[in-house]
Amino acid sequence: MRVAIVTLGRFHVLDLARELAVLGHKVSFYSYVPRGRAMLFGLPVECHRALLPYVAPMVALERVAPRQLKSHVDHMLQMAIDNIAAYLLEPCDVFIGMSGICVKSAKRARERYGAKIFLERASRHILSQEEILLAIPGVKRPAVPTWSVERELWGYDFADVITIPSYHTERSFTEHGVPLAKLFRNPYGVDLRMFRPTTKLAAKNPLVIYVGTWSLRKGCDILWEACQSSNSWQLLHVGAIGDAPVPSSRLFEHRDVVSQDQLIEMYRRADILVLASREDGFGLVLAQALACGLPLVCTDRTGGEDLRNMLCDPRWVTVVAHDSCTALRDGIDQGLAVAAQQTGLRDILGDARDKLSWRAYAERYHHKLIASVTQA
Repeated sequence: MRVAIVTLGRFHVLDLARELAVLGHKVSFYSYVPRGRAMLFGLPVECHRALLPYVAPMVALERVAPRQLKSHVDHMLQMAIDNIAAYLLEPCDVFIGMSGICVKSAKRARERYGAKIFLERASRHILSQEEILLAIPGVKRPAVPTWSVERELWGYDFADVITIPSYHTERSFTEHGVPLAKLFRNPYGVDLRMFRPTTKLAAKNPLVIYVGTWSLRKGCDILWEACQSSNSWQLLHVGAIGDAPVPSSRLFEHRDVVSQDQLIEMYRRADILVLASREDGFGLVLAQALACGLPLVCTDRTGGEDLRNMLCDPRWVTVVAHDSCTALRDGIDQGLAVAAQQTGLRDILGDARDKLSWRAYAERYHHKLIASVTQA
């Protein structure tokens, strides 16, 4: 089929575009990702549709804009991408667009080409997400811009299929009245060629790793509270610094954002990975860490439940209640106890390894595309 994919950056949909092309679909990938960079991630050159020449000044401005202007610049950039993609859109049987971004482009795909509309939503239902973010102590208001809420809600009604990555995101949509039949739950994959089983480096004390922005949204305040209350393990953070205070303690180590090959070395040092997020559609780092042999401890607002159900042995993934320091600390103790049983090469995935590949992700998507178009 002819498949159009419209996005801002790479996200997970570049991996989807690459794999759908391998499966025989004629894919057009519209984004501001430069052609050379897209090809580094395996996108065939014939799939690339360059939007960067049209929006380069706005992309540059978005990266340097002060916090108080960032939402406004994001809005302008998203509107520009949507309008340009709508103008350049080639004939397609299926249109896959990012939620909150694709309005005019989605309309054009349906009205001009009769395309089925798939909406990619990586997080919870926007109203559920907004409620969670507003409840976080110290969060900046408004947590979600009004224009974003309006475009998200429009998309939920307009789309033929809403694609979400996890059980908890699925539940947030059904709780807000979206029919289950309209939802397509498809857990994200991981580059298994890059993220492979590791042998843990020797260390004096247990090491817990968290990868991602150090922010309240990600539950870093709860994670640090659990670390202090336990005082029996050390915490390694790899990523940017957000709106949460950075600890100054012998128990805490910070590393700035690193390349993926360096990230594997960080995983090699650690016993387990923890994601204490208050709302995270999936958490790609969870699949990365599992592929490298790390047991997981994560909240029930991540993709941990989905990953656990894909494994042959569920003990490698511990899912705890969100917003609970006690539950998180107990879960980390449980995860470290499981990790202590590992020796030699840490291969958690075993026979389930192929289920977590981007190819498997795309194959599930492929079957959904076929079924959707056939039903029409």
